[in-house]
Amino acid sequence: MVSLYEQWKDLIENQTEKTFHKFWEEYSSTEKKIYSNILENKKTTLSGTVKDLYSEYEADPVLFMGFLDGINSSLKNELKLEDLTEESNIELEIDFEKLYFNMLKAEADYLYSLEQWNDILDEARRNQIIKEFKQSKTVRKEKSPGRNDPCPCGSGKKYKKCCGAN
Repeated sequence: MVSLYEQWKDLIENQTEKTFHKFWEEYSSTEKKIYSNILENKKTTLSGTVKDLYSEYEADPVLFMGFLDGINSSLKNELKLEDLTEESNIELEIDFEKLYFNMLKAEADYLYSLEQWNDILDEARRNQIIKEFKQSKTVRKEKSPGRNDPCPCGSGKKYKKCCGAN
């Protein structure tokens, strides 16, 4: 029997240009519905069997596995998705700050712009997370030594007489 996670992976990998738009619309609306409910009810923990949870959110089992795949890196204890079945008992402890950061990273504006975030993280904290996210994407180039600077190899010679001599 193929696991839900493998079915999710197959679903993603087998999308064509024709089917992708419909798939993405269905998946993103399911994801948005689940996150809206979690944020609205300030649920930091979800627990139960996989089947109970996808039934509670009226979600397709495979799309719910996609939700679990997406939220997994924002949990305090990550799940082993490959081992999950419909009867598996799971407990999701959500770290909301990490979740917001990961939504920014995934460029999921339909999720990080949900108005329910206002009750979870104040605007100042959200702006701080956005700033941290932008800084994490900034590439910093170290200043290379000038010709007359000491060589970084530690020899004590000038850079131009040591490692800079080509």
